Amino acid sequence: MSDLEDCAGIICAIMVLAPRTRLGPYEILSLLGAGGMGEVYRARDTRLERTVAIKILSQLSYDPAHKQRFEREARAISSLNHPNICTLHDIGHQDGIDYLVMECVEGETLAKRLEKGPLPVDQVLKVGAQIADALDKAHRSGIVHRDLKPGNIILTPAGAKLLDFGLAKSTSVLVDLATMTATKVEIPVTERGTIVGTFQYMSPEQVEGRELDGRSDIFSLGAVLYEMVTGQHAFEGKSRLSVASAILEKEPAPITTIKPLAPAALDHAIRTCLAKDPDSRWQTARDLVHELRWIGETGSQAAIAAVPGRNFRAARERIAWAAAAVLLCALAAVSVALHLKKDAPSATNVRAMIPPPADNQFAAFANNRFLPALSPDGRQLVVPVMDTQGKLGLWLRGLNDLGQGRILPGTEEGAFPFWSPDSRSIGFFTPGKLKRIDIEGNLIQVLADVTVFPRGGTWGSSGIILYTPGTASELYQIPASGGTPKKVTERITSLKEQSHRWPIFLADGRHFLFFVTDEEQPDVQGVYAGSLDTKEHHLVVKTFVGPAYESGGTIVYVRDGAIVTQPFDERKLVVSGEPAAMPDHVAVNTANNTALFSVSPAGNLVYYPAPSEGPFALSWYDHDGRRGDPLDTGPIRDIALSPDGTRVAEGIYNPNGLLRDLWSYDMSRRIKTRLTSSLEDEGNPIWQRDGQFVLFTSGFGADQPHIYRARSDGSGGIETVLKSEGITEVPGSICRDGLYLAYSRSTKDSPPSVWILPLTGDRKPFALIQTQFANFQPVFSPDCKWIAYMSSQNTGRQDIYLANFPDATHRYLVSTQRGYTPHWRGDSKELFYYSPLQNSMIAVNVEEKAGELSLGTPRTLFPLSSPYASFFSFDVTPDGRRFLISTVNFPTASIPLTLVTNWKAELKKK
Repeated sequence: MSDLEDCAGIICAIMVLAPRTRLGPYEILSLLGAGGMGEVYRARDTRLERTVAIKILSQLSYDPAHKQRFEREARAISSLNHPNICTLHDIGHQDGIDYLVMECVEGETLAKRLEKGPLPVDQVLKVGAQIADALDKAHRSGIVHRDLKPGNIILTPAGAKLLDFGLAKSTSVLVDLATMTATKVEIPVTERGTIVGTFQYMSPEQVEGRELDGRSDIFSLGAVLYEMVTGQHAFEGKSRLSVASAILEKEPAPITTIKPLAPAALDHAIRTCLAKDPDSRWQTARDLVHELRWIGETGSQAAIAAVPGRNFRAARERIAWAAAAVLLCALAAVSVALHLKKDAPSATNVRAMIPPPADNQFAAFANNRFLPALSPDGRQLVVPVMDTQGKLGLWLRGLNDLGQGRILPGTEEGAFPFWSPDSRSIGFFTPGKLKRIDIEGNLIQVLADVTVFPRGGTWGSSGIILYTPGTASELYQIPASGGTPKKVTERITSLKEQSHRWPIFLADGRHFLFFVTDEEQPDVQGVYAGSLDTKEHHLVVKTFVGPAYESGGTIVYVRDGAIVTQPFDERKLVVSGEPAAMPDHVAVNTANNTALFSVSPAGNLVYYPAPSEGPFALSWYDHDGRRGDPLDTGPIRDIALSPDGTRVAEGIYNPNGLLRDLWSYDMSRRIKTRLTSSLEDEGNPIWQRDGQFVLFTSGFGADQPHIYRARSDGSGGIETVLKSEGITEVPGSICRDGLYLAYSRSTKDSPPSVWILPLTGDRKPFALIQTQFANFQPVFSPDCKWIAYMSSQNTGRQDIYLANFPDATHRYLVSTQRGYTPHWRGDSKELFYYSPLQNSMIAVNVEEKAGELSLGTPRTLFPLSSPYASFFSFDVTPDGRRFLISTVNFPTASIPLTLVTNWKAELKKK
C-alpha cells in the first residue's frame, strides 16, 4: 500500500488497531503502514473470504479539514474504475472510526524498487504507460492526483497500480484541451497558495501554490520516469528551498548523459513532461501514453537530435601508444583495401585488430549472447558489447572508420545480430523478441516473439528471415517486414535431434545451412543443408559448433577450434575434397554451440581468438582471493565438495564439448574415479551427507533431466532418486539431517520452482516456492532452517533470495546487483555467492532473531579471473575461509577482435 509519508511537521497520533478487531464485516489482521493521514491495515472480508486493505483516519480525524480530505479520497477512488488504479470496495463508520475498504495490492512500491537501482528501459516504458493511462482516466473524470511519487505506485505481477488519492482535487470533468487548461477547483479544501504534495516531485505551479490541472500530474510523472531510468532525482537539493529553486529554475541532466544506451526518444518524452511552462508539456496524459507505447514498440529515435556529449572517449589510457600506432597503421591498410571495387574481393590481404569501444568490452561470453556479424558488403561490423555496469548493447562501426563507432540505440540486451542483404538493416534478438533496426534512421520494429534464449537468425535475398526461437526448437521463417511465423524444418525424432540453430542463407535466398544439436548421438551433430521449399535436410559436414558460411564455392566452418574451408556444390548442397585449415584458432562457446566468427561475401573474416591456455582450471582461493596452484584442468563445468572435504565431484565435458560425465576427484592423491558413462548429459552434482553417494541430473536433449545417484567410489550402477513424467528435476541440496532434498522442478509450460522431496516416509514431493518467476538452485542452510535460492522475480534478473523452511512464509532479497550460486558457511551465519556484474565473490552476514533474519550489506571478498558466471562453479569449506573454484580463462575485455581481409589469399600461401 501507500507509504503514507510526509506528515509535514505534524506529530502523528497513531491509533493502532489490534489484530482480530472488527470493523463491520472486516477483521483486522495486521498493520501495513501509518502516517499523518492515518493507518492502513491488512484485513479479511468475512463475507466474501478475501483479503482487503482498510484505511482509517488517525486521531487527526477530529480535524474537519483532514476528515474532508479523507472523504474526498473516497469520492475520488469510487469514481475511477481502471486496472492500474487501486479499487475501492466499501466505506464505513464504526465507533467513531471512518474507514475505506480497498483491494489489497500485493507487490513492491516503486520507491522500494528504486532503492536497488534504476529499472530496465522496457520496464520504464511499460510502467510509465500504465500510470499515464491511470492518470488519463482520473483527469477525464475531473480528478487531479497532486501527490504522484514512487511511494504511491506499487509494482505487482499484473502491472503497476496508482495509490493514495488523499490529496486529489476534483475539477470540472475534462472535455477538451480548452476546458482542461481552464479548470477550477470546486471544493476549496486546500486554500489557494497552500503547497500540498511531496516536494521532490512537485510541478512548478505546485511549488508556487497556483491552481493545478492534469498537466501538473504529468510533470510529476516525468520526475518519476526520470528517476526510474537514471536512479537519480530529477531535481536535487539539500533543503526544500534548494529543491524548489531547482524545480523552478533548473533543467535536469539529459538521461542519455547518465544512461548512454537509453533511447533518445525517451529522453525527449521525459523532458517534455518536465517543461516549466504547462503549455509546453504533453497536454494530456493520453498523449504521453501513446508516446511511451510508440517508443516501446519501435525503439525509435527518429527526428530526435543527438544529445551532445555522448561520444565515447577516443581511446583507453591503458592501451600502449606503441600498440595504438601499430593498430592505426593496420586499420589504415584495411581502409585502403575496402575502398577498392565493392563487387570484387580486395586483392590485398591485411590483418588488423579491432578493440572494443571505450568503457566497454566485447560481451564474448556474457549470457551466451555474443556473435560478431560482418555486413554483406564487407564494410561494417556489428557486435554485442558490455559496459562497466554490465549492460549489453549492439556496437556498430565501419571497418574503414578509425573512430569509435556507436552503440545502436534501442538495442539494450541485444544479441546474435545478422544483416539484411543490402547492409542497411540489422536483425537481432532481445530476451523474448526478434527485432530489426534500420541503421540509418535507428527505427526498430518488433517482428516476433521468441524465448529468452534464441539461437540465431539470417536474412535472405528473398526478403525472408529464418530464425530459431529457442534452445530446443526447429527453424521458423517470417517476412522481414513482419508477419506470421511459419515452421520451416522438422526435427528427426528417430535421431533425437535436440534443436536446429544458427541458420545462414545461401545466395539464392531459398536454401540455407544450419547446425543440428544431438546430445545423445554426437555423430549426428554438424552443419546441415535445408530449403524453404521442403522440411527435409541432410548432413553437410560434422562439427560440434556453428555457424557455417558459404563463400564463392566453399563452405567455411570451425573444426577442432580451427577455421577450415572445403569446396561446396551450391546446387547439390554437398562438399567435396579435403578441408583446408587457416592458421587462425577461434574462441568456441560450448554452452550454445557457437564459434565466434563471421565471414562476408566481400572476402572479409572477423573472429574472436581462442585463449592461449586451457579454458578451465580447478584451484583453491583463500578468503582474500589468493589463488593456489591448479588441482585439476580440463573442461570442468560443475563441482561439489564432499562432506569431509577430501574429494570433489566434477561434471566434466566430453571431447565433443556437449555432454558431461560425472567424476569423483581425490584432491590429495590427485586420482579421478569415473561415476557415470552414458550418452546422457550428467551434471549438477551434490553429495549425500554420509559421502557414500553423489546425486546428479541426467537427461537433456529429447528426454527431460531427472535426479539419480551413483556411489562415490564408482562401484555399482545408477539408481533413480526422482523421475516424474514430463517434468525437469535438478537437485539443489540435501538437508544436513538427511531428511529432505531441495530441488528445482519445471515443465515445458512453467518456469522452475523450488520443491522438497522427503527422503523418508511416503516420499511425496511438495512445492516450497512456486511463482510465475523462475526459482531454482535451492541450498539448505546447515541448520536446515533456511533455504537460499536464485530467482528472477526482481525485474527478470537473477538474484539470491532466502526463505524459511518448511513453509517459506518469510522471504528476503540478499543480492543487490545480481547473484549466482549461493553457498552457506558451516554455522549458517554467512552466505556466499558470485556477482557477475562485479566478477567477484560476495559475502553477506546472516543473523536470526526470533524467527526473523537480519542481513548484512553484501561485501566483496575478491575478484575472480573468470569473466562470466555461466562458465564457472565454486564451493566453500565449512569455515568459510577457502573457496574451491573452477575458473575460466576465456579472453577478457582487453582482447580485440581479429580482422582478416581477402582471407582466401592465405589459403593459397599454404
